Amino acid sequence: MRRLTMLIAALLAFGLVTVGCGTIGGSEGDTGDTGGGKAEEPAGEKSIKIGWIPWDEDVVVTHMWKQVLEEKGYEVELVQLDPGPIFTGLSKGDIDLFLDGWLPVTHQPYWEKYSADLEDLGVWYDNAKLALAVPDYVKAKSIEDLKGSGGEFDGRIVGIEAGAGLTRVTKEEAIPQYGLEGEYELVTSSTPAMLTELQKAIDAKDPVVVTLWRPHWAYAKLPIRDLEDPKGAMGKAEEIHAIGRKGFKKDFPELAGWMANFTMDDESLGTLEDVALNQNEGNEEEGVTAWMEDNPDFVTNLTK
Repeated sequence: MRRLTMLIAALLAFGLVTVGCGTIGGSEGDTGDTGGGKAEEPAGEKSIKIGWIPWDEDVVVTHMWKQVLEEKGYEVELVQLDPGPIFTGLSKGDIDLFLDGWLPVTHQPYWEKYSADLEDLGVWYDNAKLALAVPDYVKAKSIEDLKGSGGEFDGRIVGIEAGAGLTRVTKEEAIPQYGLEGEYELVTSSTPAMLTELQKAIDAKDPVVVTLWRPHWAYAKLPIRDLEDPKGAMGKAEEIHAIGRKGFKKDFPELAGWMANFTMDDESLGTLEDVALNQNEGNEEEGVTAWMEDNPDFVTNLTK
């Protein structure tokens, strides 16, 4: 009887160990199906690392997609870097996705260097460009109209940081090509200072011309428009691409499909930036959440 009792105990212990091992690692050929339907994806397959740069459109779009993907069961890690390291990381497979690739100009050097190890997932914004902008009530329609009207604008074009590409293009291309030398001074300061002066001028209905770029929340919030640029001095419009590492479409077919269909226009992107970056300054992620709650149809369509 004692031997029989010990034998039964041993068999029970062996059975528990076998069941335990099956639960942790699964037996060979185990699909992991827990409900009789579609098998669950193995752990790790829905983990994704997204690189981002601190440009307004990338901040809001990256955080928007992070929340969307987490709702879909993805584990998302965000990594903030400069553009160069992000493209290097993509090419090495250390980063899976980057949502702010400006082509064919701004990020072209990186694309030329690493394109063999990258995948273009699609264009989500197609009107990225540098501009000179004025309030709607200003008579000037074109940069050409500024010539001879310097007195109206106090001889000033209100700019941003001295080292910005927009500043260089305005100073070296637009002002000379339109013959504005001597009549206008490009006043450099900072982006916040430029926006403050723009707002003050609008409040007072004073004429002002500023350097600006699309996409930017100011176009959605303020009554402004770009001056036409018939000479193309400010450069052609660029496209913003979602870019993945090599093998992205194979490893993330569902997400690659969402990226291919993802688009934003000036209104949707501008309001998203305004809510996230202005109305919720310092709490950008909460601002993105608030905008998503106010735009449920847009959010739903992201993953259709």
